[in-house]
Amino acid sequence: MSTSHASYKAPLTAASKTVRKLFSATHRAIAVVAIIATTTISIKAVAQTDSINIVSTAVPFLRISPDARAGGMGDVAIATSADANASFWNISKVNFAKRRSSIAVNYTPWLKDLGLNDVYLATVAGYHQLDEVQAVTGSLRFFSLGNIQLTDYSGNLLNSVKPSEFAIDAGYTRMLNDKMSVGVVLRYINSRLVVGDVGTGVLYKAGNAVAADVSVYHDATDEGEGLRWGVVLSNLGSKIGYTNDAKNKDFIPANFGAGVSYTKDLDGSNKITFALDMNKLLVPAAPTATGVYSVDSANLAEYRTGGVVASWLKSFNDGTGVAKSMQFSTGVEYAYNDQFFVRAGYFYENRNRGNRKYATVGAGFKLDFMDINLSYLVPAGAGITRNPLSNTMRLGVCFKLGEL
Repeated sequence: MSTSHASYKAPLTAASKTVRKLFSATHRAIAVVAIIATTTISIKAVAQTDSINIVSTAVPFLRISPDARAGGMGDVAIATSADANASFWNISKVNFAKRRSSIAVNYTPWLKDLGLNDVYLATVAGYHQLDEVQAVTGSLRFFSLGNIQLTDYSGNLLNSVKPSEFAIDAGYTRMLNDKMSVGVVLRYINSRLVVGDVGTGVLYKAGNAVAADVSVYHDATDEGEGLRWGVVLSNLGSKIGYTNDAKNKDFIPANFGAGVSYTKDLDGSNKITFALDMNKLLVPAAPTATGVYSVDSANLAEYRTGGVVASWLKSFNDGTGVAKSMQFSTGVEYAYNDQFFVRAGYFYENRNRGNRKYATVGAGFKLDFMDINLSYLVPAGAGITRNPLSNTMRLGVCFKLGEL
C-alpha cells in the first residue's frame, strides 16, 4: 500500500478503521482478515523523498484518550493533578487525590463525524485510598466497533458480527515519601473481532492478552502551586493472537511515557497549569519490503516470532529514527476558584509516523458530589487524514465518594 504523507492517517484504531472502511458490499469477508493483518504490519510508503513508516499494533483502543479532561488538553495526563481517571494514565497520582474515593465514567463517540452511532469507547475507573500511604485502583474499557454484515466475494450474505474489545485493570500504589508515589497495574485484554469461519477457510477466535503498567509520580506542589512529573511504562505484556497459529501473534501497544506539569497560583482564586507529555511506542517497525517474496516472507516471519522484551529494546533501534517516533502533547488548564475550568491543548506526531496533528478545547465544572468535564477536538485533516474524533464532543463525570 502506498500513499503520500499528506493523505495518510495514523492508525488510531487499526481494527475499527479497517472494519468501517473495508467492509464494502462485496469484500467484507476478506476485510476481516485485513483487520487482523493490519494490526501489526507496518505500512511503508515513499512520497518524494520522505519515507512513511506507521507502526501498527493489535488492540489500539488502549491508546485512545478515554477521559474528557485530558481530551481537552491535547491528551495530556501523565503528570497533571490526580482524579479517578488516573488509572488510564498514571495510577501513582491517586495517593495525592483530595478525595479518599472516586469513580469516573466517560463516553467517547468514535467516527461520529461520519454518521456512525454504534462505534464508541466507554470507560469506568475508580480508586480508594486505604490509608495515608496506600491506594487501590480499578478500571474497565469497552470499545464497540458496531454491527457489520459480512458477505462473500459474490455479495451473498454470510453472518453479521459485532466486533468489540475490552480491558480490565486492577492496580496498587504506595507512597515512598510525602512527595513521591509508585504504582503497578495488572491488565487483562480481550479482542473479539470475529469468531469462527466467515467464509475465508480460516478459523478465527477472540484474542486474549495480559499486561502490566509500572509508574512513578512526584508532586512538589505547595498549596496547589508547583511542579509535578511522572513516568509510565504501560501495556508491557504478551502478544495477542486471533487464530490457533502460535506463530501468528501480534504485539500490543507497549509504551513509554513521561510528563511534567507546573501550576501557578495567580491570586488565590485563579490558577493556571501548563503540561507536557512525551510518548514512545515500544513496538519496532516491521521490516521494509524488498519485492522478493521469499526474502520478505522470511523477514516478516522473523518479525512476528520475535520476543516481547526484545521488541521493546528493538523499538529504539529499528532504523526508523527515535526522534521521529516520539509523540508530544501539550496542554493548559485555567481554574477559577477550583470550580470552573477552561482547557486547551495540542497533539503532535511526526508526518512520517502517522501525521496526527490536532488541537483540542475543553471545560470542567465542580459540584459538591461530582465533577463534569467536556472536551471537543477541533476538526482537522481531510479524507483518511481526518481524525476520528473531529467535530466530536466527549463527556466525563467523576463522582466524589469520600472525604479525606
